[in-house]
Amino acid sequence: MPEKKTGERRPRRSSDHGDSDGGEDSPAPNLRSSSAAPTAKKPQVLPSMIKNKAKRSEVHAKLKQQKKTEKRKKLKARTAAEKRALELGEELPPRKVPRTIENTREADETFCKGDDEELFAQFQSDEFSSILNKEHTPKVLITTSRFHSTRGPAFISELLEVIPNATYYKRGTYELKKIVKYSTKKDFTSIIVVHSNRREPDALLVIALPYGPTAHFKLSNLRLRKDIKNHGTPTSHPPELVLNNFTTQLGCRIGRLIQSLFRQDPDFRGRRVVTFHNQRDFIFFRHHRYTLEPKENKLEDSSTNSKVKKTSVEFKARLQECGPRFTLKLRSLQHGTFDTKGGEYEWVKKPEMETSRRRFFL
Repeated sequence: MPEKKTGERRPRRSSDHGDSDGGEDSPAPNLRSSSAAPTAKKPQVLPSMIKNKAKRSEVHAKLKQQKKTEKRKKLKARTAAEKRALELGEELPPRKVPRTIENTREADETFCKGDDEELFAQFQSDEFSSILNKEHTPKVLITTSRFHSTRGPAFISELLEVIPNATYYKRGTYELKKIVKYSTKKDFTSIIVVHSNRREPDALLVIALPYGPTAHFKLSNLRLRKDIKNHGTPTSHPPELVLNNFTTQLGCRIGRLIQSLFRQDPDFRGRRVVTFHNQRDFIFFRHHRYTLEPKENKLEDSSTNSKVKKTSVEFKARLQECGPRFTLKLRSLQHGTFDTKGGEYEWVKKPEMETSRRRFFL
């Protein structure tokens, strides 16, 4: 058997407490010294990461309250900075513009500019120029599809109050092409067809006479006057027309088509406003009455020692909705009058066009 080695000592390594040259033992290094790497931050716990419903709602409420507090502090700081700038006579600090889908939309080649002379020359010779130049008075025929809905007659009666010089004719069994010929002979300038599906109006067809074009809109979110809280009753005065955010060539063409339905000489005594507001290619329709209420503001005259008070009168506008309220979405724009077989289309909505949320056509 091999002999056991006794009396041998293990050689000391340089990593032990002593140095390699056999000096005195040095103290162990301090692992918590200031030169050590900083500890990682604790990851934020999001409500979606919590499985317990009660705990999740509690964390969500805390985060919501924290955001409210930060927003209130920023608002107070901005108000104080504006007040300080007014006292010192300096310029007000610039306000930040929020990023929205509208102001970050994709660039469009057909965007209309205010100094585009060719575009305005086209407007002077298009199908709507005779009406918009007050050479002809608009005259509108309103009819329905062959199977109209239960809410269709109520919607048409309110459309007759909105659009001046509008007349309703029953559709019966007549084809739309025959109605177009009849309307052209009777000097109508436009036709509006209210289409219904499942007893609910779901589309509008607007035909400009006698040479077109024809626009097909999807109709949604319809609310009649009786469904609007605190609604008003409109008068028979011709309304004022407001068109917002029709910025492309297609949008200008749709805007002029809508404009040709209304008279170009509104009666301001009626205080009626009809608004077509385009936002993300959805056209929102609203019908209001407005009142201008005077309000006196008392101002102290600091130039004289006497306590003389000046008054300034400001007018505040108050709106009352008259109805109806609905939303339009353009589906197609066709050259000429209605023709499903041989008609040529200027623009048709297709699924492959929806390549981005920030791409708009009107």
